[in-house]
Amino acid sequence: MRYMKKNILFISVLCLSLSSYAQKRTNYVVHYQQSFNGNTAANQNGVLLYTNDQESYVSSEKDMNGQLLPPFERVMVERSGSNTLLLKLAKLKNGSLILTGDSSALSKQQFKATNELKTILGYPCKKVETTINSNKIELWYTAQLGVKGAPTELGQNLGLVLEMVRNGNTRTFATQVERVKAIPDQLKLKGNEKRYDELSYKDLIWKNRFTQIPVFRKERIRFSDDAKSDSILRFANGTVLVKKIKIPRIKSRDQVFVQLVEQSKGDAYDRTGSVFIIPVNKKQSFLDGMKQGMATLPQYDNGNGKTYQGVVRTDGFEPIVELMRFFTPFGVHQFNYLKLKDKVWQDSVIYRQDVSELAGMLSDQEVYMGTFIGNYDKNGHEVSVELTIHPGFDPEEGGNLKKTLPLFTTTNVMEMGGQEYGSMFDQDKGLELSFHLDQDAKNVQLRYITTGHGGWGNGDEFVPKENRIFLNGAIHFKYTPWRNDCGSYRLSNPASGNFATGLSSSDLSRSNWCPGTVTPPIYIDLGDLKAGDHTMRVQIPQGAPEGTSFSSWNVTGTLLFD
Repeated sequence: MRYMKKNILFISVLCLSLSSYAQKRTNYVVHYQQSFNGNTAANQNGVLLYTNDQESYVSSEKDMNGQLLPPFERVMVERSGSNTLLLKLAKLKNGSLILTGDSSALSKQQFKATNELKTILGYPCKKVETTINSNKIELWYTAQLGVKGAPTELGQNLGLVLEMVRNGNTRTFATQVERVKAIPDQLKLKGNEKRYDELSYKDLIWKNRFTQIPVFRKERIRFSDDAKSDSILRFANGTVLVKKIKIPRIKSRDQVFVQLVEQSKGDAYDRTGSVFIIPVNKKQSFLDGMKQGMATLPQYDNGNGKTYQGVVRTDGFEPIVELMRFFTPFGVHQFNYLKLKDKVWQDSVIYRQDVSELAGMLSDQEVYMGTFIGNYDKNGHEVSVELTIHPGFDPEEGGNLKKTLPLFTTTNVMEMGGQEYGSMFDQDKGLELSFHLDQDAKNVQLRYITTGHGGWGNGDEFVPKENRIFLNGAIHFKYTPWRNDCGSYRLSNPASGNFATGLSSSDLSRSNWCPGTVTPPIYIDLGDLKAGDHTMRVQIPQGAPEGTSFSSWNVTGTLLFD
């Protein structure tokens, strides 16, 4: 009994001692600001470090005030004897909390000591250096306060880091060190956080920073009558996919990207491809022609005896608008078994393009979005397509989105459904149309995409041809579209033919395209245009046919204006 009473007394004394120690633990909060080239921005979200001898928490002023919009992240360090655990916590847009941790992360950090000393806020500091991803980092820390911590995960075990300089121009520096009674409870873990490995954790944060709009996921584009789907419209024997999607509001400073991933599933050749929008705000749309036959669409006649369906704007019709024109390589993925010495073929091709200038026709809209690859192969190609919307770096709204006016598109996305090739440039008239502006337009640009086709020696694919743009009867712009960098994409072209010259077909220069690449638009300044009627003409000296071989041009024009 006497032994038990002694134990109870010892435990009571120990608990009182621990309680007293906990009450005496010294807690600090360090306030940091950031400057670039000596300039400190006003109203920035200052970094806050709460720390004591056992734990550290990196947060920010807006986080602590409840003003920080997710996703955002906190860094936590738990110190217990020789064991130090680095934790990262993130809050996502849906309110969920995700967590990752690594007990070896801080021990892997390597620093080079220097002999430099200086005083920061009255505390003597030492300097160390390190290099991360080719960035030189300098850290100044003090041991005087008996605690450790830093404004980022870097240097958490050095001491109390009061200044960090990256590449000599970006400086994070302490402005105040003060004692506090306790570390705020809102920074502590609550137990409802979902734990992930670090790679999955980073991926969730990254994807939470922007809006993803999936359009097609591993869908087959192939020439087959039995290509069907409940949610996707398929036309031209399965070579065209169309889907109606909802796009949220886009702000003027946001950036919009379209991305397509392609693999061959049987087709060995380079093919024209397009990701496009079908305007449906007129009496008749291109979608009507897809459903009812291309002959039902407005016809363009340049006098050469052919008719071209749905290629120019009329009072009651708007042509498709190409977001991105791309070209498949020679058989990527499917034909990777065709081995060559020192060649490691790519497994797929990713096409990604900024289309922010077209946000005005996408924002807060339900749109019909389509993808086309011209081919006659029963296995064809597999594609995944998505739009992503990324918030602007400046949180302010900014100005208005650009207005858009689709003018012409000769890319025959319904090639396998009977749409005529863009061969109207064999006449001087070329492609001509009129358009009407309801009001004065400022800072007008023509978003113009052009590629030449005719795949033999004298065909326009391999012969430079000048493109001329006429506005209201006068020549306004001319240039010769050409790509001479096609050899850069050889590793995406396993089935490309090889010649006795030592070149591959995919190496050859072409009229503004290469197998396995995007052809970006150019932007032709038209100045300010008055309200009323205007005319535009595209003239290209298209080559003459040879036997069954002929040339054609895929051109797209959309007006952008304020």
